[in-house]
Amino acid sequence: MLKTQNGTPASRLGFASQYTQDPTCIQAAFKAGINYFFDYQLPKEPILAELKPLLASDRASILYTVGSESRNIETLRQQRDEIWRQLQIDCIDIFFTEYLSPSDRADDIQAVIEELYAWKAQGLIRYVGVTTHHRPTGLAVIEQRNCDVLMHRYNMAHRKAETDLLPAAQAATIPVVAFTCTRWGTLLTQQPHNTRTPPTAADCYRFALHHPAVGLALTSPRDRAQLAENLQVLHAPPFSTEEVDY
Repeated sequence: MLKTQNGTPASRLGFASQYTQDPTCIQAAFKAGINYFFDYQLPKEPILAELKPLLASDRASILYTVGSESRNIETLRQQRDEIWRQLQIDCIDIFFTEYLSPSDRADDIQAVIEELYAWKAQGLIRYVGVTTHHRPTGLAVIEQRNCDVLMHRYNMAHRKAETDLLPAAQAATIPVVAFTCTRWGTLLTQQPHNTRTPPTAADCYRFALHHPAVGLALTSPRDRAQLAENLQVLHAPPFSTEEVDY
């Protein structure tokens, strides 16, 4: 289980920043009970202006997570140090090596993983993370125990992730952070040859969270209205079997 520095479990919903986001969503999300924050890369203004004071006042209560697509060790160190400098922190809760794929050289990935575990041993990060869209790559990472937490796409359309990857992660006790839970918004629109009412965004997050392997689901609201809708997930009961089937 992922925990903050003061031992609080990660919230079931995690907040992911984006470039076109209302930055006031950050403080509102924290006040509503979200304690997991993810930046795809170095945070940009005005996100930085909202995130920095929050970390200054409530650092031990927050899981701050970030990642990089770089496979160059020196670049990774520079990016880590820049995050420390910008946010004035001395430890990152989860550092993800992002978007592992079949095109990556095995030696490069192994070097990055070893580097991240060295950072963990030194207390520079608390968890080693991996993200991937590619299911076989994710399975290999799980089998080799090459991370503490795996971020993988999972939603109603990803049947193979549900049958193959998630059970393997659960057996390995590697928590999964689900992303693209709305499938980039396409699950919220009427589908061809389907007369049923499309799910809401909250439905999509609740669906992802119904699987016991999923530790939390990432949401990236554009504005306060979307945030308010998505926050319903924090207090909603688990989906029933009938709701999942529907």
